[in-house]
Amino acid sequence: MRASVQERWQHAFDSIQGLLEPNAVPSAGLPANSGPRHLAFHPQGAVAFGINETASTITSFRFDRASGRLTPIATASTLPEGYSGRNTGAEIAVHPTGRFVYGSNRGRDSIAVFSVDASSGKLSPLADVPSGHGGGPHNPRSFALSPDGHLLYAANQGSGQLVAFRIGADGKPAPLGVKAQAPGATYVGLFRFPAHREPAPR
Repeated sequence: MRASVQERWQHAFDSIQGLLEPNAVPSAGLPANSGPRHLAFHPQGAVAFGINETASTITSFRFDRASGRLTPIATASTLPEGYSGRNTGAEIAVHPTGRFVYGSNRGRDSIAVFSVDASSGKLSPLADVPSGHGGGPHNPRSFALSPDGHLLYAANQGSGQLVAFRIGADGKPAPLGVKAQAPGATYVGLFRFPAHREPAPR
């Protein structure tokens, strides 16, 4: 999928030829100047969440598997009430349990945390956690969750910090006090490699 300023475009994938074609419903409309950026699906697949870069919001979408259509449900701000500084939204992720959604704020320099209503797909704000240590700007352009949902690693492009957090049962990340330097970091990803096995004795 690709995004324009006001729409999130939807394509059908031809797995045989490897081609993309416009879906029967070609786009999901969003308010003007939303700036849709990244999209993440709920593990059950019926709901998706898109972070809007310009508006600093996250939109919940109902996903129809048969048609591939995304239908907007509701939109929530990634910023705490009363914040008036400059900001853009960047990364988004859904917790493996499907109970929480995370979005990064560049400007506010934080990870916004939301709970997910299982029946409606709507988001409710839970926390606003600083993405880096010490003075900024940190500019958290990317972050990633561990496959088990216990850890979050934030890549702060502005400060060059890669910061580790532990995610509690309440979904809130708590800094572990562990950081590494990654100057200009724009992406962080976690991958599980197959366990090494010794060759069988002959």
